[in-house]
Formats: sequence, structure tokens, C-alpha cells
Amino acid sequence: MALDEPADTDTAFDVDDFKFIVNTEFLERSQPIKVDFQMYGFKLECGIDFGAGCTSCDTKGSCCA
Repeated sequence: MALDEPADTDTAFDVDDFKFIVNTEFLERSQPIKVDFQMYGFKLECGIDFGAGCTSCDTKGSCCA
């Protein structure tokens, strides 16, 4: 999650006065996406299991794709 400006390849959502911008291709692969604010920042949940690692590079906890 990072600050960014919308691009033609993004889908934008306005939720409770926050604007969320998600790459449309990533959105299609990762639904459902849940963003929740907790005491120390945002918690993100989505349909991709990053804990399983990346199938193309064997990285644990993230993906290079």
C-alpha cells in the first residue's frame, strides 16, 4: 500500500472520505480485498496467500509478479 495517483489501468473506490486506487489487473486476481485501520496503521487482506510465497521466484511472504 502506497500513496499514488490514479492511472488509466486503475480502479478507484471512495470509502468514508478515503480514496483507494487499485490496479485493475491486480484487483481481478486478488478479490476480495479488505482494508482495515488498526491502532498502528492499515491492515490489508486479500484473496492471495502471500505467506505461501511466490511460485515464480520462491520468495516467502511476497511476490515478484
